[in-house]
Amino acid sequence: MKKKIKILAVLCAGSMFYGAHAFANEDHKEITGPFNSPMEVTQKCLECHEDAAHDVMQTSHWTWTLEQTCSDEKGVVQRGKHNVMNNFCISIAGNWPRCTSCHVGYGWKDNSFDHNDTSRVDCLVCHDTTGAYKKPGAGAGMPAGYTGVKKFDKNPVDLVKVAQNAGAPGRDNCVVCHGFGGGGNNVKHGDIDSSMVKPTRDHDVHMGADGLNFSCQECHSTESHQIKGNAMAVSPKGKNHLNCTECHDAEPHQESLINNHAARVACQTCHIPEIAKEMPTKMSWDWSTAGDTVVDPPLDDYGMPTYNKKKGSFIWKKNLVPAYAWYNGTAGGSHLGDKIDPTTVTRLSFPKGDINDKTAKIYPFKVHTGKQIYDAKLNHLLTPKVYGEKNDPDAYWVNFDWNKAATAGAKASGIEYSGEYGFAPTEMYWRINHMVVPADQALDCLDCHGDSGRMDWKGLGYSGDPMMAGKGAKN
Repeated sequence: MKKKIKILAVLCAGSMFYGAHAFANEDHKEITGPFNSPMEVTQKCLECHEDAAHDVMQTSHWTWTLEQTCSDEKGVVQRGKHNVMNNFCISIAGNWPRCTSCHVGYGWKDNSFDHNDTSRVDCLVCHDTTGAYKKPGAGAGMPAGYTGVKKFDKNPVDLVKVAQNAGAPGRDNCVVCHGFGGGGNNVKHGDIDSSMVKPTRDHDVHMGADGLNFSCQECHSTESHQIKGNAMAVSPKGKNHLNCTECHDAEPHQESLINNHAARVACQTCHIPEIAKEMPTKMSWDWSTAGDTVVDPPLDDYGMPTYNKKKGSFIWKKNLVPAYAWYNGTAGGSHLGDKIDPTTVTRLSFPKGDINDKTAKIYPFKVHTGKQIYDAKLNHLLTPKVYGEKNDPDAYWVNFDWNKAATAGAKASGIEYSGEYGFAPTEMYWRINHMVVPADQALDCLDCHGDSGRMDWKGLGYSGDPMMAGKGAKN
């Protein structure tokens, strides 16, 4: 009964206040300027919100790292975007100004950034309600028009206007970073993109304006700026999980056979049949082909580029059926400096669990494959410096010299580089939790079972379709 009451309360909150955009706090209209830097805005915010910067500084949104135990061999480690490699843009080491454009801080342009400077906390990126607050793609987290402490172009963000209209975060505050990470709209997740700002109920039953109209924080609940939920790719042993059962009963269906499935099948598996429903998502990124000059690079059937001289070759997919794997709530992943076998696929992140693990469920994932630079002598992945200002001799995107980029990147991340490089295959698993469809659009029995079912039963550890009685299928 308690869960039903909670759902009703959340529904009312969603319809009255939350949604794609939040509303400004009228008390902020009293804020006056001028502000010569965004840091001055933060100092103004802290006059009333005294603990806010301290609270933000305890979060992984600020530190880009999280203390966790990822393996018995390594014990407790600090792991996060700060020091984890991916198969998109590879690493922030040496590439800080580009990567930290989505940091909730100002000026993280190199490894000397002071994480203890409260004035460097960016209050506006999450609390802007005007839609006018922009952080350029290579601005080290500074808003448009500002660098250091001075204005530098003709069109700076109007900091007074944005500060006067600060309010609770809306969906667009979250999506601007989480939907566009990795270099573009829906590159990374597959289930978080610009379409999630104002989706229909059919697109996402929780967030659709004609549905429950939830804000992000209805599920990603927040206390002292600690936001519930961890990305498996960077925090495989993060314990701050979200569960459907926080609002829904563990056995919510009228049919007992379906409820029995819930013991070994995640809710998301049936209720998110497809992702990338409006915006294609990147499925493969091959860095080894970068550097060639291609006249009029070909576009795919979705109008997406299949090649970029700076980044290499891409494969995109739309209306994507997820991959399915056992997941027990924990995951594994590679660490900086780990040895690899370049002849096999290195899993940068992957779910843990199998058919014999009674705590594991079949869960949907996006699997992104890559081909990225590694040390051909020492056999570990490298962190190349790809971004650089004009005439930067080490930046790959300037001089297209992998050896120089690898040397500079290794120095920035603190790993060894032998001077010999190659390219090795990798893959990353991304959990699918968004784009939940209405119940009447969820998967039916034959979507998974039968001759045309989507499940790879043998890959999941069964001898065959478990619904096929007398066929020796293990359950």
